[in-house]
Amino acid sequence: MKGRVIKSTGSWYLLRNEEGEIFKARIRGKFRLDNIQHTNPVAVGDFVDFEVDKDGLAVIQKIHERKNYIIRRSVNLSKKSHIIASNIDKAFLVVTLDNPKTSFGFIDRFLVTAEAYHIPVMLVFNKMDTYDEEMLEEVKYYKFIYENIGYETIEVSALTGFNIDQLKSELKGITSLIAGHSGVGKSTLMNVLHPNLDLKTSVVSDFNQKGQHTTTFAEMYEWPFGGFSIDTPGIKEFGLVEMEREEIQHYFPEIFELKSECKFDNCLHLNEPKCAVNQAVENAEIAPSRYENYLGFMEEVSQNKS
Repeated sequence: MKGRVIKSTGSWYLLRNEEGEIFKARIRGKFRLDNIQHTNPVAVGDFVDFEVDKDGLAVIQKIHERKNYIIRRSVNLSKKSHIIASNIDKAFLVVTLDNPKTSFGFIDRFLVTAEAYHIPVMLVFNKMDTYDEEMLEEVKYYKFIYENIGYETIEVSALTGFNIDQLKSELKGITSLIAGHSGVGKSTLMNVLHPNLDLKTSVVSDFNQKGQHTTTFAEMYEWPFGGFSIDTPGIKEFGLVEMEREEIQHYFPEIFELKSECKFDNCLHLNEPKCAVNQAVENAEIAPSRYENYLGFMEEVSQNKS
């Protein structure tokens, strides 16, 4: 039978076959040996072939080639990575500017990772009903930076329902990934989009302005309006993995666009002469936060290699 992985706990899986039936599954032992660079051989979103044994338990026989996937550095094993989800049509990064604040650094890490695996991203600015004038101006600045370089954005409020129908139309009929820091309101948003889900939600700690993790494992849900979404555990940080220093610039659209105008073909846009990117930063054509994060990611990848 063919199916798709809709939940993974690391030791067992839930599969949904083409008829919509759900099976509890395990994997054949050899998968663990075949795949040594990732901590999880099977990820939510994977298409698989499976057989059902006499006890009604599914055994995954084969994992189909992935269209794409998104990864982060494993929490426990620094040299390994963890596949968060696979076969994603579009990722939706939920961003809040307060309670908790999503930094430019985190957004850029997510975008660079998504660019590397050819996953389009929409930034979802949540909790719009809670912002004062100053915060609303800050949202405009975030949107200006990211819309300028080609990313789609949407402002929503899970609490008031603001723009929820528009978000539904973006999610309809596709496999999406919904990600963000703990506390940004992912679970609340998903409950509003699909009231029968009844996902756990949590308050943000007053002490450190960080959310409590309510999602422990990635899981795929079917929307009543069509399509599927993968809900991910709240992600504190993304380590940049499977990347070479020279390729980081390919994942910053505004830097990649200017690459051909640099004097040297192998320009890394650090302090080389006649660098079009450095000139664009000086002319305020590239956002300072984006260039600073580019330099930081270059440094991080260098350290990972050493």
